[in-house]
Amino acid sequence: MKAEPSINVLGGPLEPCSTDPMTGFFRDGHCNTCTEDRGSHTICVEMTAEFLAWSKYVGNDLSTPRPEFRFPGLRPGDRWCLCASRFLQAHDEGCAPNVRLRATHARVTDIVPLAVLKDYDVA
Repeated sequence: MKAEPSINVLGGPLEPCSTDPMTGFFRDGHCNTCTEDRGSHTICVEMTAEFLAWSKYVGNDLSTPRPEFRFPGLRPGDRWCLCASRFLQAHDEGCAPNVRLRATHARVTDIVPLAVLKDYDVA
């Protein structure tokens, strides 16, 4: 697997999203991506209780730890590299979490318009 260039949606270097919990498709703390990343884990979000409850409701339980997948379970306030399509779905349903644009990979704009991302930016 070869990662694509680490560029954020603003055109600068991709900043870390989170190392506690460790996130990213490569589990390197960054929302890097590659052709094998079919979910496009490219958007750095800050979890909210509302989003976590919604995500569980739609069948993607992000709260429960899954050690076999090196997944600690998330809590409100945690940052995580989320799948771009899941973010867009949450946006469409009115419960998308906040976004850290400097830690969000440029490839996310293949799925989510930059104008939408900017509405959720927490800088």
